[in-house]
Amino acid sequence: MLKNLNSDSAGPEYRLEAQIGFKLRLANQKHLEVFARLMPDVTPTQFAVMAKLRDEGTISQNQLGRLVGMDAATTKGVVDRLRKKGLLQSAPSQTDLRRLDISLTEEGRAFADQAVITARRISQETVTNLTAREVDRLLDLLDKL
Repeated sequence: MLKNLNSDSAGPEYRLEAQIGFKLRLANQKHLEVFARLMPDVTPTQFAVMAKLRDEGTISQNQLGRLVGMDAATTKGVVDRLRKKGLLQSAPSQTDLRRLDISLTEEGRAFADQAVITARRISQETVTNLTAREVDRLLDLLDKL
């Protein structure tokens, strides 16, 4: 496999099905299918924002985006959609008027608490064919990427 990754040749030994990007995309598709079935009310990105706010409390919109790995424009769009659903609230920062602080509403906190339970089921179903040791190893390897 490593030989194929380092080869500059476009010869016949290249097999799409053996490539890391292809396998990651298939795994992601499986995960997204499970997610959509078990948590249809929000997208994975919206869930990530709510889960992080559940952990952090009130934080700036910019910090929120950094914590969940999104650029500023994407973060703003996700926050706006969740605010329209009544799950988030925003307010100007008390310490920096250029900053917008984001937090969960009461409804958002209740939703996030339940969604975290569902998210555990989603993760379990995504890796159902792996042993606990294989899951730990996979997560360790993905952290290296």
